Amino acid sequence: MSAEATNPEAHADMRPELRRRGRSRLDLRRLGRAALLGPTSRDRLPDAIGHVAEAHRAHHPDADLSILRKAYLLAEHSHRGQMRKSGEPYITHPLAVTLILAELGAETTTLTASLLHDTVEDTDVTLEQVREEFGDEVCFIVDGVTKVEKIDYGAAAEPETFRKMLVATGNDVRVMSIKLADRLHNMRTLGVMRPEKQARIAKVTRDVLIPLAERLGVQALKTELEDLVFAILHPEEYEYTRALIAAHAGENDPLGAIAESVRAVLRDAGIAAEVQVRPRHFVSVHRISRQRGELRGPDFGRILVLVAENADCYGVLGELHTCFTPVVSEFKDFIAVPKFNLYQSLHTAVAVPEGYVAEVIVRTRQMHRVAEAGVVALGNPYATGETADCDEERVDPTRPGWLSRLLDWQQSAPDPDTFWTVLRAELAQDREITVFRADGGTLGLPAGASCIDAAYAQHGEAAHGCIGARVNGRLTSLSSPLSDGDTVQLLLAQDASSGPAADWLEHARTPAARIAIGSWLQAHPDGAGPAAAAPRAPLSVVGARGGGGNAVADLPDAHVRLAGCCTPVPPDAVAGFVVRGGAVTVHRIHCPAVAQMRSVGRTSVAVHWRATADCRVTLLAESFGRPHLLADLTEAIARLGVEVVSATVEPPVEQRVHHSYTLQLPDAAVLPALMRAMRDVPGVYDVSRA
Repeated sequence: MSAEATNPEAHADMRPELRRRGRSRLDLRRLGRAALLGPTSRDRLPDAIGHVAEAHRAHHPDADLSILRKAYLLAEHSHRGQMRKSGEPYITHPLAVTLILAELGAETTTLTASLLHDTVEDTDVTLEQVREEFGDEVCFIVDGVTKVEKIDYGAAAEPETFRKMLVATGNDVRVMSIKLADRLHNMRTLGVMRPEKQARIAKVTRDVLIPLAERLGVQALKTELEDLVFAILHPEEYEYTRALIAAHAGENDPLGAIAESVRAVLRDAGIAAEVQVRPRHFVSVHRISRQRGELRGPDFGRILVLVAENADCYGVLGELHTCFTPVVSEFKDFIAVPKFNLYQSLHTAVAVPEGYVAEVIVRTRQMHRVAEAGVVALGNPYATGETADCDEERVDPTRPGWLSRLLDWQQSAPDPDTFWTVLRAELAQDREITVFRADGGTLGLPAGASCIDAAYAQHGEAAHGCIGARVNGRLTSLSSPLSDGDTVQLLLAQDASSGPAADWLEHARTPAARIAIGSWLQAHPDGAGPAAAAPRAPLSVVGARGGGGNAVADLPDAHVRLAGCCTPVPPDAVAGFVVRGGAVTVHRIHCPAVAQMRSVGRTSVAVHWRATADCRVTLLAESFGRPHLLADLTEAIARLGVEVVSATVEPPVEQRVHHSYTLQLPDAAVLPALMRAMRDVPGVYDVSRA
């Protein structure tokens, strides 16, 4: 990206050591000038990208470097005469970006596109030329990282560039890999720019690029970007942290002795392992100092143990917890449950006899590679599959849930400002949960998401009609937050006019839900959704027919009445009790009143049912509030020839409504069918006897 540079020594003291294979630091200024001024043999790789070739071959020994030579020559020729603000030849920028990716293990196509990533934006080279020379994949990646024209978009150019880039990333994650490396080199060389412009670029890096690096698992880039941003936006705290680290560097580091003890323990156990001391980067030290106050030696780093197989990780953990005192609260198993950004490791902490507590990370070498380079370490995700047509979205096995959600909601973002604001809010969510749908599928959601978010993630705009949810089989309100592993069943109204309540916005966490709800509310200012109704008295409807029953007590001339608490009907097992006035009240045998009568010494009276089939029953219905619900329920009751004696409908509470119906049945055999018919009414989730 048209990088603006400064002197290469800026922030050099805080750069993480990305070049770990013993090579000297690459002097891009010298090599860039050599590439511009010196002749290059046609039959060998130009000297200026010798370091790139060496780093690439370290990860991919059989890589064909001819395409890199071809891409470099095109980039060098097209950028010839262009200079960075620091006075360096511009070719040093794509070279540096490509070297960063090569050392992370990127495959040849990514490096080719990286060398060319600014040619279409800053030179006369066209996308068609790139496609003709290097193929569709390289062309797609170069197009993905090319900025939109500021002359066309004005102030919206930056948000729209990121929108374009993220959409391209949805089809090919290598687009974002190049963007992250590009931003890292620009941040390394930011020093000659005006302070206000440094701060603006650093804030965008902090709010957008660093979270994206975290989500794609590219920790090597993320940590250095964090340190560079820290130095620009918080210079005083950065200087204080640098002084802390410098003071510690002059002391005897106890982590070295602890690492040696760990090596000895694993050697005695017969576990082949590599044990390293990993210093913390600046931002990590700053965070630890804020949490713990005064820092001790082991706080400045961690022990890293690398093994060959997954099983060895747990073997190492067992030995550490046996030979040292484990700090149980610090144990985390990210192997069994990986993070959403591909990260896998075992984390623990142990106390050693000297009184120190050391944090230990255990992982395989492959896990380490992925932890450092994230999606870059996965190589070409399309190498084994068929390439889709250019107009179709390609299936990317590395495409995580957060990216799919982002691609969905960005289509609904009405303007660049909304997109930019919501993007930053979305990326600020640093944890993700997985919930299971009732049909067996899964939904990836940010931590803290509610049933409302799940509804819009699963059903899109159809979630406007969501009237409730069951979480793990139990009915719950739509505002209920979800936890990792929950099973969610979402209940939708059949009424097309249903819409969200205004208070849904208070509980929606995902941009997709918030944008959809906001758009609906804006389009329906008067509100037609199931908003909470004003408090009102229960609605009661009483039929003209009086009481009566078809139960007969074995007591001459006794007046028999059916208990209103349990409304027995044939063929319920019943019991009768004589009450004041000599009447016999009939209860279902399992009614709590039966146990109460017997506990006070009341003697039951035998009761049987007459041959007549009609009977009275009270049913309780639980439903979600929606328009026309009462009419639909009474219609379902009437279709079976059942008469409503009385009905009570309570005011809605959290959109849930309780109904009570006393019904005269023409035949007790109708009762099961009646209850089924009432449950089938949209919005009704339970019907039971009183």
